Amino acid sequence: MLRKALVLVLTLAGFAVATPAVADSGRATVLEERLLGDRLVELVVRSPALDADVGVRLLLPKNFEAEPGKRWPALYLLHGCCSAAEGHVEWTTYSDVAEYTEDLGALIVMPEAGDVGFYSDWLSGPAWETFHLTELRRLLEQRYRSGHDRAVAGLSMGGFGALSYAGRHPGMFKAAASYSGLVHTTHEGEPTTSGIQALIASYGEDPLKLWGDPVAQARVWAAHNPYDLARRLRALPVFIASGNGQPGPLDPPGTAFDPTEQVLGAQSVATAARLKQAGAKVTTCLYGPGTHTWPYWERELHRSLPMLAKAMGASFTPPESLPAAC
Repeated sequence: MLRKALVLVLTLAGFAVATPAVADSGRATVLEERLLGDRLVELVVRSPALDADVGVRLLLPKNFEAEPGKRWPALYLLHGCCSAAEGHVEWTTYSDVAEYTEDLGALIVMPEAGDVGFYSDWLSGPAWETFHLTELRRLLEQRYRSGHDRAVAGLSMGGFGALSYAGRHPGMFKAAASYSGLVHTTHEGEPTTSGIQALIASYGEDPLKLWGDPVAQARVWAAHNPYDLARRLRALPVFIASGNGQPGPLDPPGTAFDPTEQVLGAQSVATAARLKQAGAKVTTCLYGPGTHTWPYWERELHRSLPMLAKAMGASFTPPESLPAAC
């Protein structure tokens, strides 16, 4: 019943389902909209900042159609790297976010960010930051009744994006959360920066086009690095979670040691300490054994969601008991 009502509401509001819209020069435009479930909406958005058509998924609040005059808080939920340009579907494909947030009074926004887009306006290349925080934000406010209370969370590269966006844009987000995030881009110097550059190069991109050379453009690197943005994150609650790469309780028998999670775990420890030193309101779940895999990210979303909901003023009733405290 809600699905039929939602189709009606979207159509009456001018959101023609699966029908191209007329492009508006300089503004992001919805080219296609499909309902995939009672709450799940798939968008194709034309982005001037990217000069490309980009996928975005939305989870609408359960009472979206019942409260047509209400503006809703928005949770931006960011994906990790290396997703074959389908990162915006990962949260709804590999986690229970749709079921778990059924009683969350907020719009959940899951935008594409490229294989190695790093949630940034590249020095020479795609402008993901402009797309997410200017074009898409305005579109959501105009067409989907998104309000001005927002939170942001993400995994891996998306954990970087969550803390970097919140630090670079004070006041835009009320809370931020990182799950196994790449939250210190210069941690231990050359090995970390070279690893990031090698990752970008492996996707056929010139790594110097992102933030430039780590030495010559050190200020640009620092301006995006959550560790270096600690003082600018002091005004909002921050949640940081990570494992240490050892097989943990959510891994199947025979799971091997995970060096990626080990590196990101060390970054999480360092950044959490930096945040605490700066006086930030940081909650950590540095849970020890655990790999760079979805069961852990889903669990940490469950753990952090009450904080995120409270910060953005959204009602939330968990569908089950929360995971044990870390």
